[in-house]
Amino acid sequence: MTTYLMSKTGKAARGRLADRLAERGLRLWHMAVLAALADFGPHVQRELAARLSIDRSDVVKIVDGLAASGLVERARDTADRRRVTVTATPAGRALLESLKSEALAVQDDILAPLTPRERAQLTALLLRVHDGARENAPARPGR
Repeated sequence: MTTYLMSKTGKAARGRLADRLAERGLRLWHMAVLAALADFGPHVQRELAARLSIDRSDVVKIVDGLAASGLVERARDTADRRRVTVTATPAGRALLESLKSEALAVQDDILAPLTPRERAQLTALLLRVHDGARENAPARPGR
């Protein structure tokens, strides 16, 4: 079944990337948070959790680790002290660039059996499937 193969291939790729990140003391969620901050700018922690579809308490733990390493900064909203905005630091953005190289290496490894033309075709087909899945997704309360 095609969806099973997509799932297994995705799991293999995530596992390989997770192994590479673990060598640096990082997890996939660390990279996801840094990528979201780089792509979409500073976020309130609650909005970051919603964007990544993870529990707010998990975001706090992830951000704690990134902040302790100097990869993100937090700032309390002066108007609403409950709101904490998270921003990637220059060190966090530099690390993300390095992590993107790791992700590309994993991608190249996973897609090694394909020619460049086949890779382009696979990407185009997966984009269509992904877009169709998003358009036809049932509404999910709370997400």
